[in-house]
Amino acid sequence: MSYDERIEALLDDMSIFEDWTEKYEFIISLGRKLPALPDKYRKNTNLIKGCQSRVWVGTEMKDGKMQIMADSDSLITKGLIALFIRLLSGLTPAEIQAANLHRLDECGLKEHLASTRANALSTMAATIQKAAAANA
Repeated sequence: MSYDERIEALLDDMSIFEDWTEKYEFIISLGRKLPALPDKYRKNTNLIKGCQSRVWVGTEMKDGKMQIMADSDSLITKGLIALFIRLLSGLTPAEIQAANLHRLDECGLKEHLASTRANALSTMAATIQKAAAANA
């Protein structure tokens, strides 16, 4: 599935919820479903700088596609990074670099997050795209 198909599916999923409490619960549930992050990625070099919570991101290349793994010590932040994993993991580095991650703003997420979490969202996106550039 392409990035465009993935973002459309996510925006559709988010649109079924009537209020932001339900949307937050959906995001948190995505984080809870993440597989455990392998210990080899749980180190300071894999921490995303500038996040209020601790967020570790690891990437691996498999058959020319980037696999993204992550964890956080905060449920909502873990859910936010899970959004990026859902959107980007399994795409090629070129596809990740070309992805218009601002489309995620269409669901109104940034407006409903504290400014520190909204900034973290941008930092997460930049970190993943930087990793894709390094693997291109």
